Amino acid sequence: MFVVVNKFILAKHFDGVVLWPFIVVKREELKKNPVFMNHERIHLKQQLELLVIFFFVWYFFEYFIRLIKYRDSYKAYNRICFEREAYANERNLKYIPNRKFWDFRKYL
Repeated sequence: MFVVVNKFILAKHFDGVVLWPFIVVKREELKKNPVFMNHERIHLKQQLELLVIFFFVWYFFEYFIRLIKYRDSYKAYNRICFEREAYANERNLKYIPNRKFWDFRKYL
């Protein structure tokens, strides 16, 4: 895992993105935020499990389906199973070592 600080790569409303094996963050201080970094590490695990490319295919497919359903980009983003898993467990710093394979399916 590599953490890169770059405020130009990310869209206005995003503080971080995971592009396996990189975590790209908007500001240096985010690297020291354990909850934020745990959220992003959960995404690293998800991407690895789905061989990266299938993660992004699933992620965008689910986003567009939910965007059609909710007609709201924020709601669509928050209902993606990968985001639901990451937000639900970001404060549990012991989650990743205990996480089962493909646990994101619980959040579909």
